[in-house]
Amino acid sequence: MRVIGVRLRDFRCYARGEATLGERLTVVWGPNGAGKSNLLEALYVGATARSPLTANDRELVRFGAPAAQVRLTTETEDGRHELSVGLVPGDGKHARVDGVAVQRLLDCPHRPLVSVFIPERLELIKGPPALRRSHLDSFVCALWPARAGARRAYGQALAQRNALLGRIRSGAGSRGALGAWDEQLGRLGIALMGDRARAVEEISQRFCALCARLGIDGDAELAYRPRSRAASAQQLASEVAERLELDLERGFTGHGPHRDELLVSHGGRELRIYGSQGQQRLALLALLLAEREALARWRGTPPLMLLDDVMSELDGARRAALVQVLEEAGGQAVIATTDLDQVPGSEAADVRRLAVRGGSVICEARAA
Repeated sequence: MRVIGVRLRDFRCYARGEATLGERLTVVWGPNGAGKSNLLEALYVGATARSPLTANDRELVRFGAPAAQVRLTTETEDGRHELSVGLVPGDGKHARVDGVAVQRLLDCPHRPLVSVFIPERLELIKGPPALRRSHLDSFVCALWPARAGARRAYGQALAQRNALLGRIRSGAGSRGALGAWDEQLGRLGIALMGDRARAVEEISQRFCALCARLGIDGDAELAYRPRSRAASAQQLASEVAERLELDLERGFTGHGPHRDELLVSHGGRELRIYGSQGQQRLALLALLLAEREALARWRGTPPLMLLDDVMSELDGARRAALVQVLEEAGGQAVIATTDLDQVPGSEAADVRRLAVRGGSVICEARAA
């Protein structure tokens, strides 16, 4: 799977835009505010039909325009394909694959996997456990698409149990009906916990190695910390049932995998609390790179890696280490920077260099 290029219409600052990606590394460079981040965001939207920055489609449409469109051209073993995402404020998103409308672009076999580093994603390390749980579940779905329904089914069962708790509190529901939902949570929850544990096992050692390689001194650790110690569906269901009185008092289910944590630590301390901004940044990079390598093993090709504003806060040794890791993993990567000299090897003949100026993309051999 390879992304050939992207075409934009009325997306963010671009009235019209077109870019062809390199087979290995593409460097997008230009001054602040020129549209580098917008171009990387468009690549993400074209591959997923959603933005990594906002849930408001209106923000993606160029000011004064009625709609926006992103077209992504990909190449697979069976030829080239076009993925199209139309953004119409008030009318939602409209995705097409080779001209045929699809309900979910994420289910398309011609869609490239994509991973993105943007400064806003530091919340994945610094933020609450819910962000890391959601990210881990997305990683599970990317690794093993057939297991994508487990988290959704668990969430639906949890919502039903919480709704019943509310009815019981108001006197309109029966406690006897809770047993069926406890069993459902036990069965679905133990499967979800197993998937999460296996996914973390896939990347934990590589995460530690990448942290050291990128310059985090000392021992780093990535660990799955489930709320429950249950080893079977029956045990988990029993744990949930034992907390009924407390759940009724609070009005929601307080125990289960919806309270799990993905622990990112360094030297025995949680990075979200005790880590410096630099350590958190490097840990996020290590996590995304470790996931990318695992996805390459399981899915046959590395995700397209989008890296925005990553080089400016790294020293020369860490920049070189990052580029080397990307090269060793193979696949495509796109790095946005204000200075080509911040990207080691950017002068190589096989590196695609795209200059961005005022919402226009220009392919050039080297910066003047």
